[in-house]
Amino acid sequence: MIISVPATSANLGPGFDSLGLALDLRNTVDIRPSRFHSVSVRGEGENNPKLKGNNLFVGIFNDFYSKLTQKRQHFKFTFHNQVPLSRGLGSSSAVIVSAIASAHEAAGVRVSRRRILNHALQYEPHPDNITPAVMGGFNTAVVEKGKVFSEKKHIPPYLKAVVVIPNKPISTAHSRTTLPKSYNKENAIYNLSHSSLLVAAFYSENWEILRIASKDRFHQRQRMKMLPELFTVQKLAYENGALMSTLSGSGSTFFSMCYDEDAERIHTKMEQRFQDFTIKTLDFDNSGLKIER
Repeated sequence: MIISVPATSANLGPGFDSLGLALDLRNTVDIRPSRFHSVSVRGEGENNPKLKGNNLFVGIFNDFYSKLTQKRQHFKFTFHNQVPLSRGLGSSSAVIVSAIASAHEAAGVRVSRRRILNHALQYEPHPDNITPAVMGGFNTAVVEKGKVFSEKKHIPPYLKAVVVIPNKPISTAHSRTTLPKSYNKENAIYNLSHSSLLVAAFYSENWEILRIASKDRFHQRQRMKMLPELFTVQKLAYENGALMSTLSGSGSTFFSMCYDEDAERIHTKMEQRFQDFTIKTLDFDNSGLKIER
């Protein structure tokens, strides 16, 4: 089988651990029965020996496959990775989701997307990345009693994403240590009201209020201080027509949404200013997880 999962951008400003969307940049895994275990990696991470020797995907896949079938079988896994590692684009969520889904498919067990999503909580307790990875589109999600409850909105094709991917990562675990232990009521209300408006803007397709709705007081500024160039990225994006411009996950990637006609200008300005960074203009993905026999 061939299984693919899209990159994701989460938080989206004020939607800390609850909002996310899918980007048309996919990790693909080709899985075939084999006489012996085999792993090969192409694309992102192909020169990282840890991805072959201590592969998260293979571990999760084997755990689920053995539980579902009560047997062990060797497979040849070929990974074609497009999602950058440790850059805030959901690379770990893509691994988790694809491993769970493909194990069920290999075992011949039909499983719903919702079930896959709930299984993924074992490995990723925050639903903001795993939900769009499974569902595609824009998602708002909460976890209640060990289950993900979410709603999806398709993103229209006249919108594009411009992502600026710095040449160094920001560790999610480390960046969380920079955040406050508690938040005052004023800031809590600020983020609650802005994330609510952000969701309303997506569902009503009122894109012009995203610049206001995407403001945050919980995490973004503290994390951006770890890579100060990101403040310039955001400023440049807004000066050239971005509808919203936010840290992608915990970073280091910065995500901007814009109209189709503004994407090339934003992309060019970013390339001219940040020659050591990778700039990509992407469509949004409304499909999420895909499996092909």
